Amino acid sequence: MDVTLNVRRFDPESESPESRFQEYNLEVEDYFTVLDALIKVREEVDGSLALRCSCRASICGSCSMRVNGHAKLVCKTKVRDVANAQNQVTVEPMGNLPVVKDLVSDMKPFWDRVRAVKPYLQPEGEEPEAEYLAPNETMLHLAGVMSCIMCGACVSDCTAIEVDQRFLGPAALAKAYRFVGDPRDDADRSRLQMYSQPGGIWDCTRCMECVQVCPKGVAPMDRIMGLRDMAIEAGFSNNNGARHTEAFTDSIKHSGRLDELKLPLRTFGVFNVQAMMGLSLVGLRAFLRGKTPPIIHKAIPGKDKVRRLFDKVEGKR
Repeated sequence: MDVTLNVRRFDPESESPESRFQEYNLEVEDYFTVLDALIKVREEVDGSLALRCSCRASICGSCSMRVNGHAKLVCKTKVRDVANAQNQVTVEPMGNLPVVKDLVSDMKPFWDRVRAVKPYLQPEGEEPEAEYLAPNETMLHLAGVMSCIMCGACVSDCTAIEVDQRFLGPAALAKAYRFVGDPRDDADRSRLQMYSQPGGIWDCTRCMECVQVCPKGVAPMDRIMGLRDMAIEAGFSNNNGARHTEAFTDSIKHSGRLDELKLPLRTFGVFNVQAMMGLSLVGLRAFLRGKTPPIIHKAIPGKDKVRRLFDKVEGKR
């Protein structure tokens, strides 16, 4: 098949280092992956094209790029599966990371985030004389998260990192979940306390992008939600994220619908002057656009059914 690759190019050493798109028209076999096509471009058309790859078997994670706007491992992405009706495919470097050249991203910020969660066992007491045998069921539970190959696809498409570089990100927090859930680690409380700080587990917006683009099914967002539950159970609930979650849940359980006026008050606290001033501006803009929630909060007719659902989930019935 004939295909057109629209590749974003960037050369920091050129006279005009602004990024630009360059088209490559080439003929590919039906079995070609996007990586196969890029290598063909580099070897037969334009030797200046920079890209990163290694195993070509979805193991090393080094060929993560954006294809048609979403992160993918290009070694496992077939051209025919992503080409549009005009047989065009757009390839760009990963998002949320600096670009070294063309399709090669600087992974340092990614690894800095991973290191920040202390991705190593922290046992207490003396070292065991023999091998530490972890329960099989516990390690099976962690098998999914341990499938992460650190490709950075989830970080590339994370909408929270896009607006806040402090956020640890889905890959690092999935790695954090792996150690909190490991029975050989004894630093759960200190870990959960650290992860509950600004930039941690409560900054995830639950956009599902990391779940959709993960090539190994790690589901980082689900791991972050698990860490949130663990943090609350451990008593780390005196923060905006935990208070927001509890206020949201209480509101739905009480009346079947969200009390939008009470939610921010319980989240930030009425005596948080800075937060209240910011929220008042938001409220003013909502009022001017006719989007102010009702002052008197009313329950929905089927609120009892909603409460029964909560009771069932909480194990009360």
